[in-house]
Amino acid sequence: MIDLKLGKLTHADAGQMHMYVHYARKHWTIEGENPPVGLILCASKDAAVAEYALDDLPSTVMAAEYRTVLPSEKLLVEHLEQAREQLLTAPRRSREP
Repeated sequence: MIDLKLGKLTHADAGQMHMYVHYARKHWTIEGENPPVGLILCASKDAAVAEYALDDLPSTVMAAEYRTVLPSEKLLVEHLEQAREQLLTAPRRSREP
């Protein structure tokens, strides 16, 4: 289940998603099927709210921030160059056991 929030993640959002996932597990899943997972996409989230509202729920509920605008071209190029440099300088792993 996916819930798109236009604002900041709140503890109420976590509770609402938990209710949705619990309902789906009880009424929509078939025996032997994996339990449903909830994903809350929000404009921003506070780490403490996310941790305490989402941890240790009997259902799997996660929150992630979304972006409505891509980073600048300059920033994207910088990240790609950094990733390329890391790949080129990383020690190669042996394929032998």
